[in-house]
Amino acid sequence: MKTVLKLVRFLLTRSVSLLITVTIAVYLTVFLANWGGQLDEARRNNILFAVTMQFTDNPVYQAMPREEVNKLIQARYEQEIKRLGLDKPFLVRSFIYLGNAMTLNLGRSEHMSSDSGSRQVKDVLLERVPTTLLLIGTTMLINFFLSLYLGLVLSRRYGSLMDKLTVALAPISSAPAWLYGIFLILLFAAVLKWLPWGGMVDAPPPADKLSYALSVMKHMILPTLAMLISTLFASVYARRTFFLIYSNEDYIDLARAKGLSPRALERRYILRPTLPPIVTQFILILISMWMGATVLETVFRWPGVGRLFYEAINLSDTPVIVGTVVIFGYLLALSVLLLDFVYAALDPRVRLSSGGAR
Repeated sequence: MKTVLKLVRFLLTRSVSLLITVTIAVYLTVFLANWGGQLDEARRNNILFAVTMQFTDNPVYQAMPREEVNKLIQARYEQEIKRLGLDKPFLVRSFIYLGNAMTLNLGRSEHMSSDSGSRQVKDVLLERVPTTLLLIGTTMLINFFLSLYLGLVLSRRYGSLMDKLTVALAPISSAPAWLYGIFLILLFAAVLKWLPWGGMVDAPPPADKLSYALSVMKHMILPTLAMLISTLFASVYARRTFFLIYSNEDYIDLARAKGLSPRALERRYILRPTLPPIVTQFILILISMWMGATVLETVFRWPGVGRLFYEAINLSDTPVIVGTVVIFGYLLALSVLLLDFVYAALDPRVRLSSGGAR
């Protein structure tokens, strides 16, 4: 019971601290996306123009005296301003907007809509989240298990040609995934014509589920490969280094002298103590992937949250911009929170307390 209470206390404390961080980031986004309130003037002008056109283009009002039409225009304009909350100071509205943003209650998008035709920001965002999770989640799972396996293999073959090649290729992981994506598109889509240029599925989409899934997998090859090139070699190099360091410990020599098999040595005495730093690196790479999703998805025309964010910026669609930042903020916070629990599960020396994992 005491352990459960400690876990709950830690979860609440850590969640509140991460929520505060996300809230500050979202408020800054609200402030900047609205140009510190300067965008309100442009919105008022757009509303006035739209209301004026409604009356001047309507034959019913063309025969009326100009003064009466102007009064109707002014009344409708003030009604719209009040309905949208633009009659309040921006500082007041910014906090109202912050509360709505944190709950994704952002109303209607100004320019964008979901595939189903809905202009509710929540619908627009939640429609794109699964595609981003599919692409990045698949890539990161491949990266984690493949780099783990290759790291173990290279630690057994220290100094081999394959080991030296991996060390030499590790620096290429410093370049962003979208850069490799451009080269991959030029090679496999433009020159060889083996794979599609971008998108998520063929047009028109296949009717049966199996063909649809195969089409999605085909479109995932290039963006997945681009992200793997930008992360895999550095990950393999880091894991191989961790394994080499721990394999030279005294307790490894003792276990080896007792006749423990190499596989058992790796599993019990090398792999387990190296998992905490490996998981830390994995989470950091995952966070960098969330941050780089905007450019990568734009390059491959992948219909995810990142591309949505880019399109919203081009259209100055403030509700969608803020909502996207909230989604990414929650994903980053969940990644950090998950890291603390994974630490405690992997390393018995780590305890969960109200001050964090230690």
